[in-house]
Parts: sequence; structure tokens; C-alpha cells
Amino acid sequence: MRLYATIWWLSFAVFTVFMSFMVLLILPTMIFDRRRRILHVMTTCFWGWAVYFFNPFWSLKVEGRSKIPFTERAVLVSNHDSLADILVCGALFRPFKFVSKESVFKVPFLGWAMTINEYIPLRRGDKESIRKMYERSLEWLEREVPVLLYPEGTRSPDGQVQQFKDGAFNLAIEAQAPIYPIVLAGTRDALPKHGLIAPLESHVRVKVLDPVYPEEFHNNMEALREHVRTVIIAEKARQTEILHKEYPTWALTQQ
Repeated sequence: MRLYATIWWLSFAVFTVFMSFMVLLILPTMIFDRRRRILHVMTTCFWGWAVYFFNPFWSLKVEGRSKIPFTERAVLVSNHDSLADILVCGALFRPFKFVSKESVFKVPFLGWAMTINEYIPLRRGDKESIRKMYERSLEWLEREVPVLLYPEGTRSPDGQVQQFKDGAFNLAIEAQAPIYPIVLAGTRDALPKHGLIAPLESHVRVKVLDPVYPEEFHNNMEALREHVRTVIIAEKARQTEILHKEYPTWALTQQ
């Protein structure tokens, strides 16, 4: 198992370095692609897809990606179980800016690519950093670039959807942007919160749900937040059940 984990992380590193070099090759597109859509799709999206596609023991199924707009204001919110979450969200192959821990931007190659893509750093617990994150997210929405946030704030320790923080929902109300709930099932088993041992077999399902409009809740942040959390919890349970039916032997190892 340790040998497999070593091979997995080596391949992950290779894809990450490759993504960074792709950034350099695509830099000329920044002249006319000021919102970095091409850069995002050709680096982050390809990176996330490749990690799953080239692993014969891992599978990834994505539903509803066409719901996410290319050139409209949209706040994307997802449950958060694993380091693998950003990989599978990248496999949506839709342009967006995502919020990530500031420390990740300092990681060689990966952090450099994130900086050039102009993703949004956040230092947890720092009010000034939170304010800047909010302002940058709002700026991207005003430029009609979707923004992805994990409203739980950190990875779930037990696979249960934790309470949502207010930021994503205040953002949607202020920008009058629809919220697109994204449901991830199976990622916790791919790369758990505590530990770096990648399993030999992993299966993930991603489903984009119908948009939720703030005005339907009279711009009531609490009602909007709890509705989105409720639909994500319900759909995650359905997607998890589907995974267990499709891969019963694998499911037994997850109990």
C-alpha cells in the first residue's frame, strides 16, 4: 500500500509540474483572455481530469456540468471532504476562480500556477484576509466569472456536511448571482482529511444541481444558506447510495 501511495504521489507531482509548464506555454493568451478562462481550462481543469483519467483503479463521473455558465455571474458552492475536491471540481471543465488557503499559494509549481490563474487566497481567522477575499470574489463576479467556495470552511472530519459559513451566500445576494450547488460523493475516501495514503481503488461522483436564486428567498441569507445545505446533504446521500450499488465490493471497504 505504501508503494502504491508513493507511486500515486509521484504521478500527482508529475501532473502538477506539467500543469505549471502549461501555464508558461499559454501565457501569451493572457493578452486577449484577461479573465484567464483559457488558462484555467488548459491547466487546472486538465490537471484535475488527468489525475483520475490516468489511474486505472479510479473513476470519476460528472453530471450537470453544462448548467454552469461560461460568462455570467454565478456562485458555485460544494461540500468539502478531501484534498481531492479541487481535482474533481476542476474536471467540470468550466471557468471559475476558487478560494483556497493562502499557504497553498506558496507550494512550488502548484502555488505558482494558482497565482497566475488569479485564484483567491484566504488566511483563515484573519478578518482583513476575509475582507480581501470577499472583495476579490465580488470583482470576479462583476466581470462575469463564476467563483467557487467551500462554505464549510474546511474539510469535513467525518464525511458529514458541516454547518455552512455565511460568506458565499452574502456574496450571491450582493452580486445578485445564482448559486449552483455542487455535490461531491466519494472524495473523502480518495484523500482523507488526516493522512496522505491514497487508496488503490476510488470512485467519485460529481453532480451540479439546478441554480438557486437569492430573490426566491427574498434575499434572506439564513434561509438561502440552509436551503442550499439541505439540498446538498440530500443529494450527497443519493449519490453515495448509487456509488455503493455500482461498486459493492469497494463499498464494503468504506464501512
